[in-house]
Amino acid sequence: MEQTYILSKVDHTLLSPAATWAQIKKLCDDAVEFHTASVCIPPTFVKQAAEYLRGRLAVCTVIGFPTGYHTTAVKVLEAREAVKNGAQELDMVINLGWVKEGQYGRIKEEIQAVKEACGERVLKVIIETCLLTEDEKIALCKVVSETDADYIKTSTGFSTNGAMPEDVALLRKYTADEKKVKAAGGISSFADAEKFIELGAERLGTSRLVREAKGSISV
Repeated sequence: MEQTYILSKVDHTLLSPAATWAQIKKLCDDAVEFHTASVCIPPTFVKQAAEYLRGRLAVCTVIGFPTGYHTTAVKVLEAREAVKNGAQELDMVINLGWVKEGQYGRIKEEIQAVKEACGERVLKVIIETCLLTEDEKIALCKVVSETDADYIKTSTGFSTNGAMPEDVALLRKYTADEKKVKAAGGISSFADAEKFIELGAERLGTSRLVREAKGSISV
């Protein structure tokens, strides 16, 4: 696959708790230069980034991140605030305690509530695959399929592991065809990215591919 094609599927990401505006601005500049799908940044920088980018690139942010145990009301408020500030894509973390308790109905209701707050914006649902059993992953594929969310996403990148090839394959197999899959966390090379795309990922969350592309240009 061409690097440009792979980069077009990347959410160029910086979610460090110590991120500064100077770093976010550089992230935006690099994302525009390399034509990534979006920048994925902390909520506090969404308004500033949206004003800086002026429509040149989609701004993505996170909801209930990274633990997912915020109340539904808080997640809805976060989503509304993000939309008001200019976010075009939102990646929300589900309540993993509810998964362990089998409360899939509550998870579905929460996803729907956040999607309503998003309106026409893209909603990606992070299920944190590294903390789930195979049965739980399959059950969540069904839950997300029954909502108006746009994507099911593997990982926050802040837990015990990131995206794994077998998880991307499973999500693509058990999620409704009209829903998309995002792989995130630990995607360190274009070879990794190509594998995930071949397995069915339509979006990739990573910061490393743009750095690799910049390195190949400077050589």
